Amino acid sequence: MSEIKQTPIGFEHEENNLAIDFDGVIHSSDKGYHDGTCYGEIILGAEDSIKELSKKYNIIIFTAKVKPNRPIVNGKTGLQLVQEWLTEKGLIDYIDEITSEKPRAKFYIDDKGIRFTSWEQTMNDLKNLDE
Repeated sequence: MSEIKQTPIGFEHEENNLAIDFDGVIHSSDKGYHDGTCYGEIILGAEDSIKELSKKYNIIIFTAKVKPNRPIVNGKTGLQLVQEWLTEKGLIDYIDEITSEKPRAKFYIDDKGIRFTSWEQTMNDLKNLDE
């Protein structure tokens, strides 16, 4: 049996995308929204991992911080704040894209994700996580 192609025609360049959540995965977000800035430190292991992964994957950062309807903070958009933070941490050159939308990706790395195997398992996971 042949493998089902998951990538739409014309989007083959996206077959090697790796989507990584920003808050809680790269950037510590222990204060939540706080004042809208990117206040946190880099999470241990993120720098080396992203540098290594960028050799094999197109790295896409996704975060609600860059949604167009987010307020301007200190005269900057969320995208500008995230870009500035990634630049300060020496990571910007390893990032191919920053988006607020779920991108096409081979894999997703997210601290709030639930691995789907079945709805029964998902409902149990949610119940256990919500307690």
